[in-house]
Amino acid sequence: MSMRTLLAAVAVLSVGLSTSACITAPSPDEARAPAPSRAVDLERFYAGRWLEIARLPMRLTDGCVAGATNYVVVSPTRVDVRDTCQVGTPEGREKAIGGRGEVLDPGVNAKLRVRYLGGLITWDYWVLDHAEDYSWFISADPTFDKLWIYTREVPDAAERQALVARAAALGYDVSRLEFPEF
Repeated sequence: MSMRTLLAAVAVLSVGLSTSACITAPSPDEARAPAPSRAVDLERFYAGRWLEIARLPMRLTDGCVAGATNYVVVSPTRVDVRDTCQVGTPEGREKAIGGRGEVLDPGVNAKLRVRYLGGLITWDYWVLDHAEDYSWFISADPTFDKLWIYTREVPDAAERQALVARAAALGYDVSRLEFPEF
């Protein structure tokens, strides 16, 4: 295979991957999740580290524990995102992926589209509910397929149970939640 043919094949593959990445973010017609309950203060919410307390299973996080998301506000409509977890145990090797987030509802700030790997993977995250003091939040994708519960600190059993009950009240099947070790 000549270098020109190889480069053409890579270009076609790249276009195909980019096109499929656009499909990963659902259209507004696919939204089945409840609407976010209220506005999010951009500077308070998208600042610092959040701990992943619970999530619905997905292949991407198999074997991941001690998950966390770090946010940095870049502008009123852009947030940089870095998702991490430890493999196997809280002391295990770190797995991380960074992305560029776009606030889809400026002023409300509860809907974020994050493009990972230069746009090869695109996910929408909706902040469905959060504490007044920004100590916890419940996030989902608009299709009702993914769910996460985050806190600033590791919660005790009663706090975790209350957050799971809140997710259930939003309509989620919480019997499938995973609670990764910290």
